Amino acid sequence: MCALPPKADYLQGAAQVREGPRANRVNHQWAPPRYLDNLLGKMGANMGQSQIDLEAFRNFERTAHDKLAGSYYDAFSAVTDRAIEPLLKATHAGNGTRLLDVATGPGTLAAKAAERGARVIGIDIAPAMIALAHALHPHLEFREGSAEDLPFASSSFDAVVSGFGVGHFSRPERVLSEFARVLVPKGRVALSWWDGFGKNRINGIFFEAINALEISASDALPAGPAVDRFSDPNQFAAILRAAGFEVVGTDYISFSHPLKTINELWDLALGSFVRVSTIIRAQNADVRQQIRDKVEQVARQYASPNGLQIPIAFRVIAGLR
Repeated sequence: MCALPPKADYLQGAAQVREGPRANRVNHQWAPPRYLDNLLGKMGANMGQSQIDLEAFRNFERTAHDKLAGSYYDAFSAVTDRAIEPLLKATHAGNGTRLLDVATGPGTLAAKAAERGARVIGIDIAPAMIALAHALHPHLEFREGSAEDLPFASSSFDAVVSGFGVGHFSRPERVLSEFARVLVPKGRVALSWWDGFGKNRINGIFFEAINALEISASDALPAGPAVDRFSDPNQFAAILRAAGFEVVGTDYISFSHPLKTINELWDLALGSFVRVSTIIRAQNADVRQQIRDKVEQVARQYASPNGLQIPIAFRVIAGLR
């Protein structure tokens, strides 16, 4: 990997572990109460397409990820990078594989695919993410563009991957249809997405804190598709099948992510979680402090002699065109 230039420069340029007894010790069956319908309508509750301004949500995702590119890479890559090897394995990526990495972010997956000999292109909607990917991996090709309208001819790729992108797309069905279009017959797709809040606690802690305080959404966050829709493995598989893919494999990964302090957890969320951070930043100072205090209270159950051990869980699903 190339040395990272100063953050100001690149921003201007725009051990897999199976689920086991440890991961099962905390198994919250969290369900949103009715008073959170407004918030979770914007952060995760099931909503009809007619209730969502899809273009507004798409623009929100673009702008938010653009602002968080550097902090996302610094704080959250240690978590999201755990999906890279399972995704590449699921697509059989290797020497000569023409691979498209959608929602490439800082381009780490694309770089790992290139190390395997793949001929890779990364694409992302956020200009600052593309600038960061170029800065980190100047020998690779990255393009700014929308997953809903991929700028590639049909049958251009042998494999398409998307690490933690599917839940951010305003029109995920359309995106999966685009994946099918650009793949050759018998091409492979692989996606990763988080398990539910009860198992994937790095997100769940914040939803639980906001839930407990009955925080309502502000106009800063447009209504969007359910953030936890693809946490349901049946929904996750269904979107592939609807796009014409045969589901050929699923993998479940869980582990504990170490953080030294509550402040580190708080900063990670504000610098990486686009919906949660938008809600928190929209509150006044007193309410933000209440959320911070509640996060600390909830997170104490994961205290260890060296700080915090936060449970993380996600799935990887593979499809054959």
